[in-house]
Amino acid sequence: MQVIAIVNRRGGVGKTVTAHALGAGLKQKGKKVLFIDLDSQTNLTFDTGAEEAEITAMEMLTGQVSAEEAITSTDQGDIIPAGADLATADIVIKDTGREYRLKEAIEGLKYDYIIIDTPPALGILTTNALTAADRVIIPAQAEIHSLQGIGLLKDTLDAVRKYTNPKLKIDGILLTRYNSRAIISQDMRTDLEEMAKQMHTKLYSTPIRECTAIKEAQALQQDIFAYAPKSNAAKDYTEFITQFLKGK
Repeated sequence: MQVIAIVNRRGGVGKTVTAHALGAGLKQKGKKVLFIDLDSQTNLTFDTGAEEAEITAMEMLTGQVSAEEAITSTDQGDIIPAGADLATADIVIKDTGREYRLKEAIEGLKYDYIIIDTPPALGILTTNALTAADRVIIPAQAEIHSLQGIGLLKDTLDAVRKYTNPKLKIDGILLTRYNSRAIISQDMRTDLEEMAKQMHTKLYSTPIRECTAIKEAQALQQDIFAYAPKSNAAKDYTEFITQFLKGK
């Protein structure tokens, strides 16, 4: 079982879209996939049609239910959904070993891949995701704030590898909402490639182009492959998943 965390401390960079597309693409290849939504905004939960679930990730993290009991099955697959109560996680989850709550909860699950969508913050939920993960994917836009955010994330990743998960691999940085016509996008792409080298990882070779079909798919609670399989986003995510699988 491979556990993949989609992480960036900034919002609006395509974490949820990437988590959803990665899971959907892997399912198309015959893989058994579980989504875990750790973001109190519940976007992945909504996008997969699990917003009415009665049990959420918070109950699992606080030990009220097992991971198996927290799983909701939808037309788009299995998910441990998020709830608004995740916003209180840093206050509620205080015990020694709190960084290992998720890792311990999902041990023994029978999936090929677990895809974790994380909140845009570096608190206990993101730390739990990184402690449980085998690989990290960092979505980023071609703008200066994304570059700054990745720099701050690097310190957290280094700390996690030192104290809670020495085997954690930074799989790569994925450029999202990309516009090749913008000069700033081209310049930032070069900067992100340099940042990736400093983190001993790579910038995925295929950026995800800006695409209206992504927002339309979200509104209809569909993955991009089901909604618009011929769209630029679907083509780009297909290429990304191919590269992701080659790096396993």
